[in-house]
Amino acid sequence: MTPLSASPPVHAGEHAAPVADWVRIEDLYTNPYPIYRRLREEAPVAWVPSVGRYLVTRYADCHWIEQDAETFSANEDGSLMKRAMGHSMLRKDDPEHQVDRAAYGPVLRPKAIKETWTAIFEKNAEKYLDAFEAQGSGADLHLGFAAPFAAENLREIMGFRNATKDDMQRWSQTMIDGTGNYADDPEVWAKSAASSAEVDAAIDELVPVLRADPDATLLSAVVGAGLPLEAIRANMKMTIGGGLNEPRDVLGTAAWALLSSPGQLAQVLADPALWATAFEEAVRWVAPIGMYPRQTTREVALGGATLPRGARIGVVLGAANRDPEQFDDPETYNINREKKPHLAFGGGAHFCAGTWVARTSVANVALPRLFERFPQLRLADRPAREGGWVFRGMLELPVAWN
Repeated sequence: MTPLSASPPVHAGEHAAPVADWVRIEDLYTNPYPIYRRLREEAPVAWVPSVGRYLVTRYADCHWIEQDAETFSANEDGSLMKRAMGHSMLRKDDPEHQVDRAAYGPVLRPKAIKETWTAIFEKNAEKYLDAFEAQGSGADLHLGFAAPFAAENLREIMGFRNATKDDMQRWSQTMIDGTGNYADDPEVWAKSAASSAEVDAAIDELVPVLRADPDATLLSAVVGAGLPLEAIRANMKMTIGGGLNEPRDVLGTAAWALLSSPGQLAQVLADPALWATAFEEAVRWVAPIGMYPRQTTREVALGGATLPRGARIGVVLGAANRDPEQFDDPETYNINREKKPHLAFGGGAHFCAGTWVARTSVANVALPRLFERFPQLRLADRPAREGGWVFRGMLELPVAWN
């Protein structure tokens, strides 16, 4: 194996982070977990030239970063997310972050999800399970059910009455590709910019309508809160990204894991209370948002290294959630493991605002109804395929039924 080399020390007598110049983006995309294991063991904070930042891979270090916003700022210079989506709340620190986030509360809090949105999730689950069943045994569960289900839920929550679920999927994927474009691919940027412009046009059309006639949607809430147009645009784009891919990808991951573990599937089918456990284990095992950035506001010691002020950091949730210091046998999907908190939804002030949407739509609605509709559901002969590291989830999940 290529050895880790030391970078120049920040100051004499202090410890600089090792350089992991053996890490390639294409390997991270295909299967990041062997890379994460090596980094945790050899260099839990390492400068990775291929992605232009220090990757932090231990649970304890990632958890500390999430709780210390004064030292680790979300408002990163040169942010790919800012370029792809604008300056959303995810790249703001308090108090600016809280101003934007407060507008989301009335729509996404558990009470609103129970009273307003659960019925929407149930309606969409039946609609897209019907469409999936019509495709016949051998269909792709990821593209045939998880993606349209998540996209239509999000379209209705956000209030994009002038868009389709297919628009939502295209916008989400191309802008997410922009936020993860560490290879600086110009084609990726072009597609991301085109989707960004489409979202702007859709929002601009709806803002005056919702000012005159508000409704229960997220877009109506942020318009009513008086956020500036640029903040509305950026936050809506951020929500299109994370709000679609998280429920879509954890739904696919959970289904794949349970179909690969018949004993655990039998447990869940015998005790419906375990759907929530199956969901949480899936989001730990394969974090849909695998990495997010931070930037240091001061010189700081972290993971055995001393980082300078302004250091660009990657908080690798996909690695932290498989840290053996936090979880026993972390590489294995196991609904019977000791319950310990994972970091898949982030933490601190930036804890994911859509957490309850994902939990309700997937654990309470989609997964139980999927396995009720297809009691003999099984993996098809064609292999399932997953990919990604900044965002990770199923790419193909062919399944069969009688």
